[in-house]
Amino acid sequence: MRSRWRSPAGALALAGILLGSGVLGFLLYRVAPQPKTVSEIAPPAPPVTHAAPPPAGSPIPETLPDISLPDVNGEPHRLAEWAGSPLIVNFWATWCEPCRREIPLLEGLRRENPRTAFEIVGIAIDHLDSVVKYARQTKIDYPILVGEKGGLEAAAAFGMEPVLPFTVFTDAQGRIVTLKIGELHRDEAAFILARLADVGGGRLSLPAAREQIGAAMRRLAVSRAAAGAE
Repeated sequence: MRSRWRSPAGALALAGILLGSGVLGFLLYRVAPQPKTVSEIAPPAPPVTHAAPPPAGSPIPETLPDISLPDVNGEPHRLAEWAGSPLIVNFWATWCEPCRREIPLLEGLRRENPRTAFEIVGIAIDHLDSVVKYARQTKIDYPILVGEKGGLEAAAAFGMEPVLPFTVFTDAQGRIVTLKIGELHRDEAAFILARLADVGGGRLSLPAAREQIGAAMRRLAVSRAAAGAE
């Protein structure tokens, strides 16, 4: 049976168009404070090709799609390489300020937790030279894949328009637990990771984890907005 995770009413969105050269053409940049609530659960997506992305509103897959992209050295990697443990997949770009703010948080989470707890993979929808330069300057310590050619298709495989940043959390079985649009904050990450641990330990079902995470993300977003208005 398919279920729907609906987006909270009244979520704010800011859209802009980045003009550039090369294969990207343009990237649509929009930041929303709310987590994306999956509109429809679908069977696992097929391997990503270089075909045109699916239209907006495509379902987010139930499990991690079969994506293959090169790393900063040009070596191809599939997300399936990190199967067997929970995974955080962070879509970002060097020109995206909220994306840059997330990187120290992601690095901190990786250092503070056992390597077996989860892995982080960044997918940069950006030009290779920009990503290599930024990764070296900031000494990013988790794997980075570069979507210079396939980044938009990779985002589309998750049912997403090229909206940055967004972060996908999967459990050890590769099931997508939640997808957060906009800058990820420490309190949000801590709550999601705790629920991932509960699912992995058999203390919480996947539907219950999704429901709890959705409610918590909405509550935290409201609290953050209220604090910003003071």
